[in-house]
Amino acid sequence: MFMVECGDPYIFFEWHVTYGTVSPLGVPVKGILINNEFPGPNINSTTNNNVVVNVFNNLDEPFLITWHGIQQRKNSWQDGVLGTNFPIPPGTNYTYHFQVKDQIGSYMYYPVTSMHKAVGGFGGLRINSRAMIPVPYDPPADDYTLMIGDWFNKGHTELKKILDSGRNLGRADGVHINGKVAKGDGKDEPLFTVEAGKTYRYRICNAGLKTSLNFRFQGHTMKLVEMEGSHTVQNDYESLDVHVGQCYTVLVTADKEPRDYYVVVSSRFTKRESTAMGIIRYLNGKGGPSSDIPKPPIGWAWSLNQFRTFRWNLTASAARPNPQGSYKYGGINITRTITLANTAEKVDGKLRYAINGVSFVEPTTPLKLVEYYGVADKVFKYNNIPDEPPAEISKVALESIVLNMTHKSFVEIIFENRETALQSWHVDGYAFFAVAVEIGKWSPEKRMNYNLLDAVSRHTIQVFPHSWAAILISLDNCGMWNIRSEIWDRHYLGQQLYISLLSPNRSVRDEYNLPDDVMTCGVVEGMPRPPPFSS
Repeated sequence: MFMVECGDPYIFFEWHVTYGTVSPLGVPVKGILINNEFPGPNINSTTNNNVVVNVFNNLDEPFLITWHGIQQRKNSWQDGVLGTNFPIPPGTNYTYHFQVKDQIGSYMYYPVTSMHKAVGGFGGLRINSRAMIPVPYDPPADDYTLMIGDWFNKGHTELKKILDSGRNLGRADGVHINGKVAKGDGKDEPLFTVEAGKTYRYRICNAGLKTSLNFRFQGHTMKLVEMEGSHTVQNDYESLDVHVGQCYTVLVTADKEPRDYYVVVSSRFTKRESTAMGIIRYLNGKGGPSSDIPKPPIGWAWSLNQFRTFRWNLTASAARPNPQGSYKYGGINITRTITLANTAEKVDGKLRYAINGVSFVEPTTPLKLVEYYGVADKVFKYNNIPDEPPAEISKVALESIVLNMTHKSFVEIIFENRETALQSWHVDGYAFFAVAVEIGKWSPEKRMNYNLLDAVSRHTIQVFPHSWAAILISLDNCGMWNIRSEIWDRHYLGQQLYISLLSPNRSVRDEYNLPDDVMTCGVVEGMPRPPPFSS
């Protein structure tokens, strides 16, 4: 990596994606490495940096990475999902160019092709505040990333076969911390080393496939300071539930007797609890960690109550969403309400996950590409699910789902969970205001319970069993954007959709033109390139 100083700085990376043996749970698995690293290398950037990542695919199958939580302002061409990009063919490379425009915080990247995410290809992506922007806490002694997740020993090829046969993945074999699990035999190498009296920043991301995780430090409290790009009110926590796709930043002060301590991760809402531990070592400390391991909470009501303690830090200086010229999002009129109800159904004897009665099918040509070339009708139909789902859903259609949205509208989305499994939803291209998560069924009267003052602006939200979550979102970023389940077997089997926002004036002020190096295969192959947008 090297940096060029000219306007907003550029940072460059060259990544080589290969197979390699990994064994987080002690069982060798054919993993996916980036530059021989598992998890992959951290991207360390600063607000408004231009990030250039040249990815060489040395696998024997197509591969594609998405930049989870990066808003890709005016630039869905770089989002790295199958609705906007062809995957990188084996033996070739593709260079992503994107700007981390007006963002700060902790994020991650991971593969979206096949079941690659199950075996690696993921890593941390941090965006530091610019030097002139004050951060609402003192600079930490160091900055550490913790990629946590569940783990399956079957490998990605076998997991794909399971899903293709119409079954779900079942229960994970265990959980890991940065691809490791401490054995507790006194021989474990530390994840990180700390100095007594100093405070450290930890960025924690759940990069797993389907399991919510509880995260905690033995004997130390955590001060939550940032969540998915927003500074938060700084409350202290003994433990945090981190749902799939979510990233938190905490401060931990090394203020205990100098010795080893465990950092602990446990599965949540599973019939059998899985736990992984790692070592945090005090410099010059004496003694191993205590055998008294802190226990995780029980039940999802605890997790719901914890969500209600999260608040946006309105006094912090940072890039933040500014819907329709006002930070007071609670006073903006809602122009459209969309309820998305998830269900599980059988289609031709095989399991599919659906939204409002339609299970998403990946297109053979990216949706954004056919839309740009004016041949969308050859691949998909707009608005093929209703804004209000049927009361009963028993029959499921298999189609690509695209909702046509109005530029600069202010939309309310209700995620309605009709199932007994917890959901985790992510929206590409945006930060939204997570104004409510409640038990039962949503109705307009529930708006009385919304947090219309200091809901955290974020990109991923959990929905508890037979519950709902409400988000408010200002649709000011033109492009084709993925709304997806972060529960990866659900994502693979259809629980996702896209929203399309077109530039009303075909102007680069709203959206960038098709990059020169984008592959144009499928139904657009051989077609003349459309005229560029005007300035």
